[in-house]
Amino acid sequence: MSTGSQSKAAKLPHLRRARLAKGEPVSLPLIMSSTFHLPGDPEGFSDYGRYYNATWDAVEEMLGHLEDASVVTFPSGMAAIMAVLFSQLQRGDRILIPADGYHTTRTVADRFLRKIGITIDTRPADSFLVGSFDRYRLVLIETPSNPMLDLCDIQAVATAAHAAGALVVADNTMMTPYGQRPLDWGADIVVAADTKAPNGHSDVLFGHIASRQADIASAVRDWRELTGCIPGPFEAWMVHRGLETLEVRFDRMCRTAEQVAARLKDHPKVRNVRYPGLRDHPGHDLATRQMERFGFLIGLTLESERQAEQVINTCPLIQPATSFGGIHTSAERRARWGDAVDPGFIRLSIGCEPTGELVAALMTALDGAIG
Repeated sequence: MSTGSQSKAAKLPHLRRARLAKGEPVSLPLIMSSTFHLPGDPEGFSDYGRYYNATWDAVEEMLGHLEDASVVTFPSGMAAIMAVLFSQLQRGDRILIPADGYHTTRTVADRFLRKIGITIDTRPADSFLVGSFDRYRLVLIETPSNPMLDLCDIQAVATAAHAAGALVVADNTMMTPYGQRPLDWGADIVVAADTKAPNGHSDVLFGHIASRQADIASAVRDWRELTGCIPGPFEAWMVHRGLETLEVRFDRMCRTAEQVAARLKDHPKVRNVRYPGLRDHPGHDLATRQMERFGFLIGLTLESERQAEQVINTCPLIQPATSFGGIHTSAERRARWGDAVDPGFIRLSIGCEPTGELVAALMTALDGAIG
């Protein structure tokens, strides 16, 4: 982790301190009210829960501290993506999105954006720079891609897309601000599902956008207020608590993932391992340049669907589940959702278990896989 990220991690738990009066609680209070005491002129005061909640403010301050940007929070990562798309696009616009990224983004674009006259094109992450960016209003990238962990060059895409007049949106869900900082590489907007590692305990849906451009942040905030696509205060409170330990958890997860990936690569039953930290990953040099960490997600391919299911279901330290970023190691066969991957491909999300114990359990499960 860079010196800058370490400094941010050190200051994060103390952001509230500057505003605390003597005798006030150190822990963030949970504000559950939808209405506020508001006699007379309402200007400058809290008025209604669709517009304001102090618990949101605290989470947005934390995320803004990590992103070095204005942050607007949402009830899920997809809600954040929708807010960007619907606040920035209009009929006749053309957008470019990943062909191999999170499938729901493509589904939303196909089912809803096309209906209102927006043209959608797709490209794979590892060849995103192949082709022109002319005529695009918005370019959305996801790096690493989900689930195959291919990379694209954020800075190069931003330079080319900006020269053509396009906005650049980066989905940074897999990496968090501790692992990768797309705004520093030229992206206009970051979107992320804080459901994953930022919350970290698999018990909340949440998302955010971050931008250093005031007009973009303002438009997204207006869209949230007018549509009512707002996060619940309890969920915000939970994410605030999760963020306080994100740096510690993320460090453990990434360190363990590096060791697990190396061991998986040498196992005879593993046909292929996808992990940006491995030197034979086609994007390893790019990962070394633009990522602060190599992440906690690993893609591995076994001989068959049967073998993959055996490993997932017999390893006592793997939770069979979709999603990722929790304190528990989880895994799933992504072909079951229709992803264009081998039937034996597993997306493995490394958790916070002791590294040695997790490695041993995985190797035992692989050793015992048959068929």
